[in-house]
Amino acid sequence: MRYDLVTIGGGFSGLVSAARAAELGLKVAVLEARTEDRYPCSSRYTTGVSNVMGLAILADPDVLYQAIIGGSGGTANLALARAVADNGKRAIDWLAAQGARFITRALQKDQPGQKVLAPPRRLIAGLDWEGRGGDVVMRQLEQNLVKRGGVVQRGTQVTELVVENGACVGVIARQNGASVRIDARAVVIADGGFAANPQMVAQYITPRADRVLARVGPGANGDGIRLAEAAGAAIGGFGAFYGHVHHRAAMQNPRLWPYPHLDAVAEVALLVGPDGRRFTDEGLGGVCQANAIARLADPLSAHLIMDNAMWQAEPKLTTTVAANSAMVTAGGALISAPDLDALAAKVGVPASALADTVRAHNEAVAANDFARLAIPRSVKKHKPMMFAGPPYHAVPLCAGITGTMGGVVIDAQARAQKREGGVFDGLYAVGTPVAGLEGGPRAGYVGGLSKAFILGLLAAERAAEASVTGQERTIA
Repeated sequence: MRYDLVTIGGGFSGLVSAARAAELGLKVAVLEARTEDRYPCSSRYTTGVSNVMGLAILADPDVLYQAIIGGSGGTANLALARAVADNGKRAIDWLAAQGARFITRALQKDQPGQKVLAPPRRLIAGLDWEGRGGDVVMRQLEQNLVKRGGVVQRGTQVTELVVENGACVGVIARQNGASVRIDARAVVIADGGFAANPQMVAQYITPRADRVLARVGPGANGDGIRLAEAAGAAIGGFGAFYGHVHHRAAMQNPRLWPYPHLDAVAEVALLVGPDGRRFTDEGLGGVCQANAIARLADPLSAHLIMDNAMWQAEPKLTTTVAANSAMVTAGGALISAPDLDALAAKVGVPASALADTVRAHNEAVAANDFARLAIPRSVKKHKPMMFAGPPYHAVPLCAGITGTMGGVVIDAQARAQKREGGVFDGLYAVGTPVAGLEGGPRAGYVGGLSKAFILGLLAAERAAEASVTGQERTIA
């Protein structure tokens, strides 16, 4: 088996890379470990929103570039950030030319004109992917790939990168119980992050990996990152993740993820740890909230604390599935009490500490001065609400990990870099398992679909420039 380009993984990152490469005349194969016709993966589960650091992917490239640099706390690779910012519109136009349909939706006041894959998911609890945007567009890309002579080899688990004379020239894989070598001029790592791999989550995010929720498809095992590292590629950028705040019962109840989550109501209410005190700035939003929960000594020790007015306001705060009432309907119990002392007893936190936390919160709201708090509080989207009175409510929480951050170090053309420096010839990485775009002190998140679409195109086009004849050529 000899190809010009193979991708490790058949989600959006792999399919975009392969479909674009086939369009440019390359002989291409997608190597997908799962065997199902419509294999489960995070690309199928997606809500379908294409954004860059929360901004519409079609926004001005200079604005997107600054958002990446700022959101990453200045840690992003400048050339890579520039490439992502400059190619958003082209990626959406290319997908539309492949048959993808989009709707334009304003998710909130500061996010107008978001491009969402159509048909969009319904706003219901649990997974809702069959026949929705991610599923439909994945099948369309596969059909286009096959029409151009490419193949998707299901049931193909890559176990090793083949390196000769310092270049990646193929892979070793398991197919039907046998080990096979697949030669390729370009190998694209596109198998998602490692949220479904407890060992890697423990190594890079929290030692209590068994106490966070893998909010992903089953294939997000980090194989590509580990294979690249074993072959001598540079890796880095770990520590943070993209995710959301969920009811603790989501650890066992699949109806409680990926929606509803509790990010929005937490912005106006309180997150407390086992000591009854705040442990993070709730106003930074759900990604930072989830990261803070995962960093607790026990990631299953946090609670959302609110009064009834906050809970009733929740449907107006969220832009996705309202936890009130979808959470309870899906099996997530709401803990209620007539006073804070009784609520503290029910959730197992010190009553005096919880009372002090609520009192300090109310004083900050009344004074409109959130810098006075022991942990200062941001007012990013929703201004915190005052606790007006009983009944009071609590929700036991867990951190849900959707996309891990960090992975293979790449340049602005998605080319992997060697551990000792320089380009790793023949090896590329796209989508979630890359370093150089995200993270920083506030866990800045570029966007899973944007990274898949844009980097997938860039990798395919760079590989095509030196593929069949080994000579550079201009990409139209």
